[in-house]
Amino acid sequence: MRKSFRGHNQKPEGPKEFRVNEKIMSPELMVIDENGVSLGNLSRDAALAEAKRRELDLVEVSPKANPPIAKFIDYGSFKYQKEKQERKAKAKQKVVETKTIKLSPRIGQHDAEIRADQAVKFLLEGDKVRIELQLRGRENQHADLAKSNIKDLIEQIKIKLAATGSTEAVKTEGDIARQGGKLSLNISI
Repeated sequence: MRKSFRGHNQKPEGPKEFRVNEKIMSPELMVIDENGVSLGNLSRDAALAEAKRRELDLVEVSPKANPPIAKFIDYGSFKYQKEKQERKAKAKQKVVETKTIKLSPRIGQHDAEIRADQAVKFLLEGDKVRIELQLRGRENQHADLAKSNIKDLIEQIKIKLAATGSTEAVKTEGDIARQGGKLSLNISI
């Protein structure tokens, strides 16, 4: 059995790590105090001594700046606030899923209505819908009938979406694509 190594060398992105106190490598730093006032450029040793005098940590917040920017901060509370912001941002994220609805060329009217109801439900939840129609054997010769089935389903979806009171319009992403014996089309609102 072959093993795929695609994507295995990527590290999962966790919380950003900051250099603190003695881990800071730059000989010169742009230092900002705990109140946000710039103290100007200081040597690393002078900045560390000032941080100890103020009983705070020296944290390198912008290592790519020239010279790097460091702040006097209580590192424990700073790290907690950063993690809290990341959790809040992650909770607000909505991952758009693509739901698939499968048809056949010989689908009945009632079954098509049920598929249209499902598609409307998915679209109102904010997901994209992929309509797939699989052609088998001699059905491959009648791709035009299969395309008309997909177009009829889209019309039913538009009617049912308007009946729910939604002002959103159904958008098709491209034309009906054919790959082998499968026809597909993505829609969203």
